[in-house]
Amino acid sequence: MRKHAMIFAAMVAFAGTLTAPAQARTVVPAISAKPVTNDSMPERVLNFPEGVRASADVTYSTIVGYRPITLDLYRPRTKGPHPLVIYVHGGGWMIGNTRELGAFTNLPAVFAGLSAKGYVVASLEYRLGGEAPFPAAVNDVRTAIRFLKANAGRYGVDTRRVAIWGASAGAQLASLAALDCGHPPSGEDKSNPGESDCVQAAVTWYGLFDFSNAPQSAASRAKDIYLDCKNSVCDPRTVTAASPVTYVDAKDPPMLLIHGTQDKTVSMAQSQALADKLKAAKVPVTLELIPGAAHGWTGVDEAATRAASLRALDLTFRFLDAQLRPTR
Repeated sequence: MRKHAMIFAAMVAFAGTLTAPAQARTVVPAISAKPVTNDSMPERVLNFPEGVRASADVTYSTIVGYRPITLDLYRPRTKGPHPLVIYVHGGGWMIGNTRELGAFTNLPAVFAGLSAKGYVVASLEYRLGGEAPFPAAVNDVRTAIRFLKANAGRYGVDTRRVAIWGASAGAQLASLAALDCGHPPSGEDKSNPGESDCVQAAVTWYGLFDFSNAPQSAASRAKDIYLDCKNSVCDPRTVTAASPVTYVDAKDPPMLLIHGTQDKTVSMAQSQALADKLKAAKVPVTLELIPGAAHGWTGVDEAATRAASLRALDLTFRFLDAQLRPTR
């Protein structure tokens, strides 16, 4: 026993000589008077060329029972205020994120390039159809618009110059937010009620705007989940309420609609029909059809996909400049 005790004492002493030089500083935790629910992790900021700074995963909405809903924010070097462009991703209301769009391999760099031109750019997450059906996602988009306007001073935003841009399912959400706005906050998040959710311009890429004319396709199951249909039978009131064409009137903002002529996922007839309705209401609208392009600007080969993608991007940036920076 005595021998074992001596060995143990020697081991403790030896361990002490190893750990003593590496002793960590004592950290004194800061304690609040009540439970803290906010994210205390320091903001993650990334630097892009030309002085553009991007803040990743900024929480704009916290709803009990759901994950925090976030956005990525890109800001130019100069203080501002700058016009704001809000991007809403696609993915059939079931998948997708703030950093993917069609065949673009580095979407954050695209947004940073737009920001370098003098824009604040926000790319949104929202609740997907499997998390909560319509109107949860569009309510999230409206919440984001109000959040960004409420924080205009902090982010350098000119609240009088705001555009929204969406692709595919994001085009449906973006156009719905643009065409049906000016209401008090609805849904679970009623934050920033003093801010308007209206925008001054909208861009859509290969969007679906009338669910009553949506053909059965591989995307039909996603649509049924999004609209909370039962056995593919959808409530006509939901179909109408979720269709942007329902809300067209003379007060709508200028719109740019872009679609590929070979889109088999969402027919270009959807964009044509919305453009016709906007024209009838005397709303400024431009419809651009890209020959040979399918959904996501996919072409017959890589060169065709690249050409269609860059064409859509150039049209979008030119439209945003014309609407939000007309004097430049």
